[in-house]
Amino acid sequence: MISKFEIVKSCLLVIDVQGRLADMMHKKNSLFKHIITMINAAKILDIPIHWFEQYPQGLGPTIPAIKELLVDSIYHEKVTFSACGTGDLFNHLKTSGRDQCIVTGIETHVCVYQTAIDLLANGYSVKVNQQAVSSRVKSNKQLALHNLDKAGATITSTEMILFELMQTAKNPNFRQISKLLK
Repeated sequence: MISKFEIVKSCLLVIDVQGRLADMMHKKNSLFKHIITMINAAKILDIPIHWFEQYPQGLGPTIPAIKELLVDSIYHEKVTFSACGTGDLFNHLKTSGRDQCIVTGIETHVCVYQTAIDLLANGYSVKVNQQAVSSRVKSNKQLALHNLDKAGATITSTEMILFELMQTAKNPNFRQISKLLK
C-alpha cells in the first residue's frame, strides 16, 4: 500500500555523490541540480538529512557543490554498499521516529538499490527520486528503478515528493519550495 509521505515522518538520504564517480554519472548536471534542490527543500521543511560517503579515502569526498550544503546534516562513512550496513542509520531513524525515507544519490543499481531494499526489509517506507539518482549507464538506472518499484519502493520525482510533503498551497513554506523548483 502506498502511503503519503509527511514532513514529520520523513528523512532525506544522500548517498555517495563523490569524486570521479559522480562526474561519470549519466546526465550528471541534472542529477546534481535535483539533489541540491532536495537538500535545500529538506532544510526549508526541517527534514533531517543523512549523507553518506563510500570509502572516501578511495573514491574521494562528496562533490563540493553538494558537500557545502550538508554541513549541519548527519554524516555516515561506510564501506558496505547499503547505507544500512553500518547499523548507524537504523539507530538514528529509530531515535528520531522517522520511518519514511526519500532516497537520492549514486549509483542507482548498487548503493541506492541495496539501501532501499534494506530499508524496505526493515519496515521503512521508501521513495526513490528518479531525478536525483543515477548510474554511469542509463540501463543500470532503469533496471534498478524497475526492480525497486517491484520490491515496494515508490518511484517519485522532485516536484512530486515536495508537493506531497507540503500537501497544500497554504503550507507556510510553499513559496520558498516553489522558488526552488523554477
